[in-house]
Amino acid sequence: MSAAPDPMVTVSGLSRTYGSGPATVHALREVSFDVARGEMVAVVGRSGSGKTTLLNLIGGLDQPDAGTVRVDGTEVTGLDDRGLGRLRRDSISYVFQTFGLIPALTAAENIGLPLRLRRTPVADRERRVALLLDLVGMRGHELQRPSELSGGQQQRVGIARALAGSPRLLLADEPTGQLDAETGLSVMALLRAVVESEGVTAIVATHDPVMMSLADRVLSIADGQVHE
Repeated sequence: MSAAPDPMVTVSGLSRTYGSGPATVHALREVSFDVARGEMVAVVGRSGSGKTTLLNLIGGLDQPDAGTVRVDGTEVTGLDDRGLGRLRRDSISYVFQTFGLIPALTAAENIGLPLRLRRTPVADRERRVALLLDLVGMRGHELQRPSELSGGQQQRVGIARALAGSPRLLLADEPTGQLDAETGLSVMALLRAVVESEGVTAIVATHDPVMMSLADRVLSIADGQVHE
């Protein structure tokens, strides 16, 4: 029988503290868990529980006080700025609550931006953008700018942009937080479908019970600790 593949994400003894003295906040306390390749994990907890801190540490946007993070075999916590930049360019993508689209660019241009930064040949870039527009249900809106799109449409473009470079890990921080319930449901279902069709691993910080039901596994975070 073949051995199980290595996890996509391994978090070991991760701790992060903010402030000092009486104002000290223990955002994470010796957190450890694995995320399998192709798995979609929901991280749930009340506002301020440490969900965003956890995602930032996994993605290399912040550094822990103790512990390590490995993504696809690379120890994120041991990388310098250049290594972190390469990791975020090639392996990790983000979906934000606030969409984060560039107002002056069209939907297609926003999606293609990561490929432009990689100097992907124009024909290859256009093919990938067209595929992603279809995948997220935005074909026909490619020439519209963010101000001409609804919140749900902007988030679909944000998801497509996050997938443009074929990342191995997708980190989504409250991706439906700015959307109404019906639109949020459609975006969450899209994320689930994207994980399966693109073969990407996803960690989604959320407080939405529907997102939890769509995930393969739910991690609950409270008082700086994570529980299944």
